[in-house]
Amino acid sequence: MDFAYDAKTEELREKLLEFMDSHVYPAEPVFEEQLEGRENPWSSVPIVEELKAEARKRGLWNFFLPGEHGAGLTNLQYAPLAEITGRSPSLAPTALNCAAPDTGNMEVLAMFGSEQQREQWLRPLLDGEIRSAFAMTEPEVASSDARNISTSIRRDGDEYVIDGRKWYISGAMSPDCRIFIVMGKTDEQAAAHQQQSMILVPRDTPGLTVKRGMKVFGFTDGDHGGHAEVLFENVRVPAENLIAEEGSGFAIAQARLGAGRIHHCMRLIGMAERALELMCTRTLSRSTFGKPIAEQGVVQDWIAEARVRIELQRLLVLKTAWLMDTVGNRGAHTEIQAIKISTPSAVEWILDKAIQAHGAGGVSQDFPLAQLWMAARMLRLADGPDEVHKRSLAHRELKKYRTEAAR
Repeated sequence: MDFAYDAKTEELREKLLEFMDSHVYPAEPVFEEQLEGRENPWSSVPIVEELKAEARKRGLWNFFLPGEHGAGLTNLQYAPLAEITGRSPSLAPTALNCAAPDTGNMEVLAMFGSEQQREQWLRPLLDGEIRSAFAMTEPEVASSDARNISTSIRRDGDEYVIDGRKWYISGAMSPDCRIFIVMGKTDEQAAAHQQQSMILVPRDTPGLTVKRGMKVFGFTDGDHGGHAEVLFENVRVPAENLIAEEGSGFAIAQARLGAGRIHHCMRLIGMAERALELMCTRTLSRSTFGKPIAEQGVVQDWIAEARVRIELQRLLVLKTAWLMDTVGNRGAHTEIQAIKISTPSAVEWILDKAIQAHGAGGVSQDFPLAQLWMAARMLRLADGPDEVHKRSLAHRELKKYRTEAAR
């Protein structure tokens, strides 16, 4: 495994680091001011559009998507770039058109969409003209088991009729969100993993109601369109809006979530680096009991532990990226689950210590730490909770020994 950055990655890293210093970090206070002053609490703000235009002009665009539709980067090439964007997660990923949930939705359309679906929806998403949402999670069932999804997608002549209730649908409150990828059941009599399908539902379709924005630890996440409760009541769309074929929804979801999970973990490394940087700066500038806080033994323990945990997580993420590139998502299944289990928890720990080192400032709006902690904690649930990944990982590990015992 060779994790050295190749020439292309180094070139893009240099460009991105310069863009962060010259545009993104200076834009952070402007971003906060514009968020406070907007009339619609879910709309984008001018500074974001300015950053997007500047990033695209510099060729810093669609890094996440391999192949002809994106920048053509491998996962290993994208990893250090995504880490850099994680240092300013509210601004940088969006500025580069590399923000969830649009990234996963673009991957679905690129891999499984028809030519008509790609032209109508993938193209404007790739150009950053619209936003999108992925409607899977439901309040009435444990959605960590996709077999529980109860939203129905029923064929009626040349149309499909969708009925169901979803919630925590990220980005759906944004007025720029124009298209939903909805997961539901087309055949409850089929095999357990072939009952689900995915279908495209434009936002303005009659019967689709974006009911309310859900909060996450008190945050609305309004800067990227929030997390909505959405009702689908006798929603009718043309049959050609189905993605791929009936019964393929579960497989598509696994393909979508594999890349999304590693992207989150890549950005989490950057969040941890930012937190450690803030912790070191803060503790060197404040004194307690006659000496700088940074000289207190417990604080030095936090700093040392934070550095070790960052290096461990980065190596595991890079190994996972390398495996995804060389043997595919299926071959990297164990590692994808491992980073999804370990990285959010490790980064949550680092953020907790950085908050502690900042005292009251750590929980305030004057530092990004509280919101970063919220994001890390939420990722222990998003894209599958820790317990589901551990269950699956343990099952795969035990399977080897069960096979041997049966011989």
